[in-house]
Amino acid sequence: MFLRLFAPLVALAALALVATPAPAAVPGEDLWSEPLAPFKIADNLYYVGSKELTAFLIVTPKGDILLDGGVPKNGPMVLDNVRALGFDPHDIKILINSHAHFDHAGPFAMLKQATGAQMVISRGDAPVIESGGETDFFFHKRMFPPAKVDRVIDDGDTVSLGGVTLTAHITAGHTKGCTSWTLPVTVDGQAKQALFICSLTLLPGYRLTGDPGYPNLGADFARSIATLRAQRCDLFLASHGGFIDLLKKREAMLAGAKTNPFIDPAGCKAYIDHGEASLHRLEARGGQ
Repeated sequence: MFLRLFAPLVALAALALVATPAPAAVPGEDLWSEPLAPFKIADNLYYVGSKELTAFLIVTPKGDILLDGGVPKNGPMVLDNVRALGFDPHDIKILINSHAHFDHAGPFAMLKQATGAQMVISRGDAPVIESGGETDFFFHKRMFPPAKVDRVIDDGDTVSLGGVTLTAHITAGHTKGCTSWTLPVTVDGQAKQALFICSLTLLPGYRLTGDPGYPNLGADFARSIATLRAQRCDLFLASHGGFIDLLKKREAMLAGAKTNPFIDPAGCKAYIDHGEASLHRLEARGGQ
């Protein structure tokens, strides 16, 4: 389920290992920008991302919330997907993020300008968003247009609009401010909880200890696994489509699945288990 993600993530990590300006394109980026028709996941929750880089629209009576946007060039696609669902991008009032990498926060500057939305980012990732990636502990270079953060949040803080509330869970390690989100939703008349997992990927070159830019990465990553295990995960959602078998589940929905395929607590547990196993493998190699 997760293996096909490793090639583009390795390519992303490789950018940190060369002393050249960030390129306009990254190997695999075209796949990340391949369009996918938007669709409804739950009563007020919609998918508006590409085939691999997720973006979610949460609709409320007082305006909408957008979680993630993909790489920089995905911005217009996301807005087109919002329109295709019959919603007005100008109704997007809040932009939130899983983590401050170019393949998720890339179009935030454009999306903020196009919608007039307020940007709400975790304390650990806010400086990276505002520097366009230059202050990232690993990449150290501008990789997307900087965007102004309007509100900084910490673990347990909430984002509310129109009677809908998301809760932020700082699940650091992949980035210093990697943020997973919980959201109560209604699916087929039943109360469920969506868990949007940031990422449990340890990129090649990450060090669990000893990195002056992030000396406590390993401890944060272990804490994040425990945090995610403690969350109720009915709808399993995440920052990459491959993490959640997005295309397979979308196909099942189109085929008329009797139950919503995104209700997948077993898949959620398997993803967390996979992240923990990755941590243990790196620990066994001395953390590097």
